[in-house]
Amino acid sequence: MKLATLRTDSGDVLAAVDGDDVVDLSVAAPDLPGSMPELLAQGQAGLDAVAGAIGSGQGRSPLAGARLGAPVPNPQKFCAIGLNYADHIAETNSKTPEYPTVFVKLPSCITGPKDDVWRPRVSERLDYEGELAFVIGQECKHVSAADAPGVIAGYTIVNDVSVRDYQRRTSQFTLGKSFDTHGVMGPWIVTADEVGDPHDLEIKTMVNGEVRQHSNTKHLIFDCFELVAALSEVCSLMPGDVIATGTSSGVAAAMDPPAWMVPGDVCRIEIENIGAIENTIVEEPR
Repeated sequence: MKLATLRTDSGDVLAAVDGDDVVDLSVAAPDLPGSMPELLAQGQAGLDAVAGAIGSGQGRSPLAGARLGAPVPNPQKFCAIGLNYADHIAETNSKTPEYPTVFVKLPSCITGPKDDVWRPRVSERLDYEGELAFVIGQECKHVSAADAPGVIAGYTIVNDVSVRDYQRRTSQFTLGKSFDTHGVMGPWIVTADEVGDPHDLEIKTMVNGEVRQHSNTKHLIFDCFELVAALSEVCSLMPGDVIATGTSSGVAAAMDPPAWMVPGDVCRIEIENIGAIENTIVEEPR
């Protein structure tokens, strides 16, 4: 099942994507909650209601041309993991971490799967990071890696857009990772039962059609389930929390010379069994 946010003239609504159609759940299942975290918190009952809405034939429109927003536009937590692929560690001359390197992207940076990404006024060092992300489906704490699959609702794609000079100003990544529009997410959440093995998915990042990153999630140092265990030792994970799992080699900063993204560039990220996001780089509006 693919769960999405549909932008309509009257506001954002929850939706499901079924083949070439998008189903407006505010029409097909008006009794469902209006936010993705609330829907995910209903667990299987909520998913069964979505399945019924899909089968009802109501609220359908063509997916082509539909305006999709980030599937979780305002999560309580938007965490990301640094240095989680060995080849990216090598290209950045970093040390392999003993524990997951966790930082946060402020939710105000989140943007949709086809929205423009701003090159900020204050920097030209704009970089991409194609990443698999998972979305938590239930409130949980102290979850073992073995039990972690049961608390993951599904998977999505994140472009952890990074402003490298701001990222490197201090030991903390938050500001360099949280510029407006720099948390691209989507195009939808694919429920865990349809993704298959999340640790064997091909992932590719392209800029203007040129492949910059090409890897597989089997190369994650700390996999999704280990990350759930590590995070839930510290904080309660909540429905709708998003965790981006890190990026592979091929980032612009590691090229000689660095191939920063510039206005007019189109960055596309594809992940097997999930889909693709594609964004055009523009100057930050004044």
